Amino acid sequence: MNYAKKTTGLIAVILAIAATMLTGCGYTSPDAGHESVLIMKPLVFGHGGVDSDPVKTGLTFTALTTDAVTVNMQPQQFPVHFDDLMSSDGVPLDFDGVVRLQVTDSVSLIKNFGPGWYENNVEVEFRNRVRQSVRKHGMNETAISTKAIEEIDHEVSESMEKYLAEAKLPLRLIQVTVGKANPPDSIKSQRVETAAQQQRVLTEGQRKLAEDSRMEAEKSRAKADNAYREAMQLSPDQFLKLETIKMQEKACAAGHCTFLVGTGAVPTIDVRK
Repeated sequence: MNYAKKTTGLIAVILAIAATMLTGCGYTSPDAGHESVLIMKPLVFGHGGVDSDPVKTGLTFTALTTDAVTVNMQPQQFPVHFDDLMSSDGVPLDFDGVVRLQVTDSVSLIKNFGPGWYENNVEVEFRNRVRQSVRKHGMNETAISTKAIEEIDHEVSESMEKYLAEAKLPLRLIQVTVGKANPPDSIKSQRVETAAQQQRVLTEGQRKLAEDSRMEAEKSRAKADNAYREAMQLSPDQFLKLETIKMQEKACAAGHCTFLVGTGAVPTIDVRK
């Protein structure tokens, strides 16, 4: 009887200890493509610090005083908007840029640079390098030329790779992309007006060419008529009468005509059928 009581009491103690341990535990469960870095903060004994082994995918129990920082190990994209970047010709431009990075060592990243590693160590440097590169190009280049944008991408990529290596950031630079510049509204309006003026010049030029061409055609026709008159040995008055007869013949070709004889033969078109 005493044995049964002792056994029951022992089980109760074990359950109480287990319950106490469970209520004093935390846990971390990173998703696929992520890792958790454990930061230990003992209350009384021992020394805290970052665990050298990251937690992979799955459930892991931790001490209540241990923090878990989840790190995305997949390629990540960080967009950045730039306002009023000055071009080489002093025009403020707006840009949109993107830097793509991948973490290569989660423990080293959190231990040496903390959870805010991008905001504190990457974004500012990326902004500075884009700003410096844009200043080397004019407004028209960055707003229109694909070549200028490619040069900026290449220059910023090389500069960022060098910075990441020197700062010993455990990151792999995948790509830097800077979009075309967006000039101020006033500059856009001026460019639209300039384009409209250029189009008007082209239109007027085409109109003048057409008029000049028509004038040359009329001159050629006049020369041909005069050559015909001279060949037929007609006076100017005779030639005009001949041309009048031709026009009358054309007018009467589509229907019946009645000629009224007086000072001259004038056709009257009969519209009745």
